[in-house]
Amino acid sequence: MTSTNNDLPAVRPRHYPSDTTDAEWEILEALLPPPACTQPWAGRSEAHPRRNVVDAIRYVDDNGCKWRSVPVDFGVPWRTVFGVFRRWRASGVLASLHAELHEKVRLHDGINPRTVAVILDSQSVDGAETVGAATRGFDAGKKINGRKWYLAVDMRGMPLKVRVAPATNRDDGPARDLLFRLRLAHPEVTVAWADSAYGGELVPWAKSFLGITLRTVPRRKDQDGFAVLAKRWRVERAIS
Repeated sequence: MTSTNNDLPAVRPRHYPSDTTDAEWEILEALLPPPACTQPWAGRSEAHPRRNVVDAIRYVDDNGCKWRSVPVDFGVPWRTVFGVFRRWRASGVLASLHAELHEKVRLHDGINPRTVAVILDSQSVDGAETVGAATRGFDAGKKINGRKWYLAVDMRGMPLKVRVAPATNRDDGPARDLLFRLRLAHPEVTVAWADSAYGGELVPWAKSFLGITLRTVPRRKDQDGFAVLAKRWRVERAIS
């Protein structure tokens, strides 16, 4: 790896499971935006090796810890790690990175790099005491007070779009927002599979406004408890 500051070490001992391998970093580094110091306006040199910053971001994502809990052995202050993450998220770098990697995986597997069919599902989770009333709700069906996350995956189960909202027993509102964002990020999508909670008025709305055919996969008539259903099992596996 090359560093934008020659006085900084480019390599640190990598012993966390979330650390990038050399092969992973070779791919990731090429997809990241060029450092500001290499641009015509000659911005400041980056104070820390990018690979260390990326490893620290991956550590937080993998462990679900607070930004303040970033280990010191990354050699990057937690405020810097969070600042880079926030800047890349706001500018669309992370979304672009995800899309590029998603296409590379599909190409590697010998299939069309662009996804035309997706599967939708959602899951309610209990909210911690620190979750405020404004961002939580009550799912009467699951008897859960907290948040609900909505997930769209491709036919191989790889995530494409995620939305988090207050928990509720109605999915049509957040689902519309998820489908709208999915259409913006992946205009090639034409078909979406989901459970019966995504039926009703959402079906004609998706077709009329987004050009997406929404098809529901109902539970089997003789089903008692959990059962593997066609297509839906892929998104349920991703959630689990």
